[in-house]
Formats: sequence, structure tokens, C-alpha cells
Amino acid sequence: MGKVVILGVFVADTAYRAARMPNMGETIMGTSFTLGPGGKGSNQAVASARMGAETHIISKLGQDDFSKLAFDTWRKAGVIPHVQQLSSSYTGAAHIFIEDSTGDNAIIVAPGAATLIDIAFIHAHAALIADSDVFVTQLEQPMDAAMCGLEIARAAGVTTVLNPAPAAILPDGMLALCDYVTPNETECEFLTGISVRTQSQAKRACDVLRDLGVGTPIITMGEQGAFVHGLGLVPAVIAGNVIETTGAGDAFNGGFAAALAEKRTPLDAVRYGCATAGISVTKAGTAPSMPSRNMVDRLMRSGN
Repeated sequence: MGKVVILGVFVADTAYRAARMPNMGETIMGTSFTLGPGGKGSNQAVASARMGAETHIISKLGQDDFSKLAFDTWRKAGVIPHVQQLSSSYTGAAHIFIEDSTGDNAIIVAPGAATLIDIAFIHAHAALIADSDVFVTQLEQPMDAAMCGLEIARAAGVTTVLNPAPAAILPDGMLALCDYVTPNETECEFLTGISVRTQSQAKRACDVLRDLGVGTPIITMGEQGAFVHGLGLVPAVIAGNVIETTGAGDAFNGGFAAALAEKRTPLDAVRYGCATAGISVTKAGTAPSMPSRNMVDRLMRSGN
């Protein structure tokens, strides 16, 4: 099925639902609270593993109850951890606000021990990265660690995927190490200066990313789908009523990476990513909402 290695962060998601976001200094009553596993890298690893890929995650955790949640989440999904636990720090956590009426979200992440992922730690896992089919990273861990991982993967001929989230200023040459870059509209505007709302705007933004060295830019555009340089818009896959959009981008990236690792074409891989995301938004939570390969295959066979 292919081998995917993901460098990224685990955080415990503390999710609050309410009618609206409170103003500064204001207290409002929420409608629900949940605690669950999250973090972009971890979510993507869970999605990839549930899609059937041999999936490894490289990260750091504290020695606390949230780290137990991480290992339990990975065990259930079939993710293979390559993790250092630190007594001097804490496992990351995230505050997620979800608006009741829309399911839209706003997030604050405190990565904790994952902020101590450094170049030496990445080089200690160089053989694992070089032996993979697809290497994926994001920007929740330190930038130099992500850059190092991409350099190792590129030198070994491994397919590289950067999910540039959260949006951040990238070092020179980073995008040129990427076979695929998968920003959403907000992240794409940060990278290119182009507001992405339409397909024509997405095409112009992709052209800018290509000029910066990206092999194939892919812009995830929510309910519209994903715009792929050279292929156009791949429509979103509708799997049911939208319950929560949190983790949809991670579902896309995990499904996309798993499909690439099994040598699917870029177009097919994006379709798998859209289907994975389409199912994930019909459930609450992030990692718990990631679908199985059978669920994704059934949805794609249905023609939705």
C-alpha cells in the first residue's frame, strides 16, 4: 500500500461549542465540550493509516496524560510512532471554538514538547524518511526541522508534501523542495498575496507557487473542492450533512498522501483526498472523524 512518513505535532484538542465567539473580557455559556486527539501531523497520520498506508509519525511529547492519549490514538489507527518523550515539557494542547450554526472553527495551538523538535532529531530519523514513498510535514513544529525533513526526503528521491499550515513566512528555497504544496485559501493568500475565492484566482495563485519552485500546487477550497495546477478544480465529495469542518484539511492531506504512496496518479490522489475530507466533515472531532479505506472506496464507487 506504500509507506508514508509524517513529521508533525500531536495536541490534545479541547473543543468548545457555542452560539458565537465571546468578545475579549466576556464570558458566555457554551453548549458542549469534548476532549480528543488532534494536531495536524497526528491527524494526517491517522487519516493516512486508516486509508491503508504504512504510516509513521515523527514527533515529541511530554510525559503526561495527554501523551497517553496520543499513543492510544496511534495504536488504534495503526500509526507507527517514532517519538521522544520529555519530562521537561508538556504534550501539546489546542483550544478549538466551534460555532453552532455553521460548524466553522477557530483554533489556538500550544505545541509544547513538539517545539523542541530540532535538526538533530530529524537527522536521527533520516533513514526512515529516505526509505519512505511519501514524506509529509506542516508548520506546527519548528521551521528548520520541517526544512531538514524535506531536504532529506528530496535527496533520497522521496515524494514530498508540504501542508503550509498554520500560515508562516517560509525560508528561501523551501517551496522548491516540495513536489506538492497543499494550502487552503487563507494560507495560499498568505504565500502568494492573491485572494483565492474563484477558480481563476486559484489558477493565478498556483502559477505564483510554481514560479517559487513548487512541483504541483494544490489549493483546498472547502466546499468547492481542490484546485490542482494543470488539472483545474476537483469537486468536493458530498458524503452527508456537514457536522464540523475541523480536521477536513488534515483528512484531505492524509488521504492524498496515502493514495500517492500506492502510486495513484495525482488526479486520483486528489480525488481520494476529497473523499476522505468529505466523510470527515460528517462527524464531530478531528482524528476520530477520519474514515476507513472501505468507507472512502464505497463513497467513490457511488459516484458522489
